[in-house]
Amino acid sequence: MPSQTEPHSALLPDGPEAPHDCRRCQRLAAFRDEHKLLEPDWFNAPVPSFGQADGRLLIVGLAPGLKGANRTGRPFTGDYAGELLYGTLVTFGFATGRYGADPADGLVLSDCMISNAVRCVPPQNKPTPEEITNCRPFLVARIAALPNLTAILALGRIAHEQTLSTLGAKRSAFPFAHGAQHTVAPDLTLFDSFHCSRYNTQTGRLTQAMFHTVFDAIRRHLGDT
Repeated sequence: MPSQTEPHSALLPDGPEAPHDCRRCQRLAAFRDEHKLLEPDWFNAPVPSFGQADGRLLIVGLAPGLKGANRTGRPFTGDYAGELLYGTLVTFGFATGRYGADPADGLVLSDCMISNAVRCVPPQNKPTPEEITNCRPFLVARIAALPNLTAILALGRIAHEQTLSTLGAKRSAFPFAHGAQHTVAPDLTLFDSFHCSRYNTQTGRLTQAMFHTVFDAIRRHLGDT
């Protein structure tokens, strides 16, 4: 895996996924505990990555949504963002099956994996800088565990900045912009997109066509078109 992850090697946890009862962030753990009482049938735990461990593409989001991944236990599953993301993945051959907003829908990812910069749901969808830093070792480990990784898609500015920090790259050298492509290592390209949230799509900040253009670029980068 790219040497950019080495500056953080001493921080690596035992594996690329947070333990089910991770307590690294007191505020986030307390928020999960609160919702375990309110909604005991929800997942209410750090949401693990989803996809193929030998995939060439890693998609990095911000954090689980309260009624989406925090409820279902699968990234981008159960909220509006998942409809656009998974529908696009099917369109571009990165997923097979039908997205049913349920981990039991049978959807299978192909040549890609989805993860989050922060694995636990934050209040008001806003993790603090300290929480983002606390969770970084899991993204370091996740990237290190993908032997064929060639492309990373960051959904939103925070995911973009967390990915750069994870790789030991200077943010000033790779500014975030929708549709941007950054060669962060000879064998690794970072792609940027606005987050596929309901707010961004309903306001027109991100359209389906704009999102598809990013995936067109990823497919060309992977040499599949």
